[in-house]
Amino acid sequence: MNNKVVIIGCGNVGISYAYALVNQKTYVHELALIDLNKERIEGEVMDLNHCLPYAPGKIDIHVGSYSDCRDASIVVIAAGANQKPGETRLDLINKNSAIFKDIIDNVMKSGFNGIFLVATNPLDIMTYITYKYSGLPASKVIGSGTSLDSARLRYLVGDKLGINPKNVHAYVIGEHGDSEFVPWDNAVIGLQKASDFLTKDDMNEIENNVRNAAYEIINKKGATYYGIGTTLVRITNAILGDENLIFSVSNYDKENDVYVGTPAILNKDGVKERIFISLNEEDTNKMINTISVIKENINKIS
Repeated sequence: MNNKVVIIGCGNVGISYAYALVNQKTYVHELALIDLNKERIEGEVMDLNHCLPYAPGKIDIHVGSYSDCRDASIVVIAAGANQKPGETRLDLINKNSAIFKDIIDNVMKSGFNGIFLVATNPLDIMTYITYKYSGLPASKVIGSGTSLDSARLRYLVGDKLGINPKNVHAYVIGEHGDSEFVPWDNAVIGLQKASDFLTKDDMNEIENNVRNAAYEIINKKGATYYGIGTTLVRITNAILGDENLIFSVSNYDKENDVYVGTPAILNKDGVKERIFISLNEEDTNKMINTISVIKENINKIS
């Protein structure tokens, strides 16, 4: 792999991802930025390049075109309409599905055969669309899924208990949206069950705060982008570094023909393997519901 990344859509999310790439140790050697506003992207590229003397590594950053996708390892799609105050992620379906058709057609015409990483909402549906339009194997099409939600969960649990969130091993699964949930029976802190530290009320409060975090941030500052930008870098490194790390990403559920957020092993081939977790009856019903929500909204797209 030549470790080239192309970002399509350089609004708040795309540029936060690019900035996080520059400021962290990564496997990325080349970064191409594509956006409809070419003059703005020229300015962003200049600004990002001025970070390099103080950055931990060297990256060739430049204004890109779809021809850059031909030899890219990863194409990250962050293009599309943003979620506005009062909107759910699912409200963006019709706006963003048409945008994606054009983007993916142009990427595939370049001869691209790398890995798609999708960050546009409604996330699971846009990832499914990318899979269908691209014709690539499902393992090479990944959505950020509930990886950001899982980071929010770990932060809130760690903050509640006064411990490092890196020692909180728990996932949010399902739709990256209102039907997502936490399978608390599978949540571990250190080597102990989360239920040894948290009451049922604690768990409900934390889960609700995770689910509503994006709404609260959007109401306060208009958009969310730092968290997802950093999350995308971590996923990128897991792929390019062939790390075989587990993330709760949006990956293909063949049985139900949907993309949904569940733990999966990521490496240079994309999704190496889905991790199937044992769910109690309540969580099984929640998973059935979240899959139904995703499928119902996929069916709304012509």
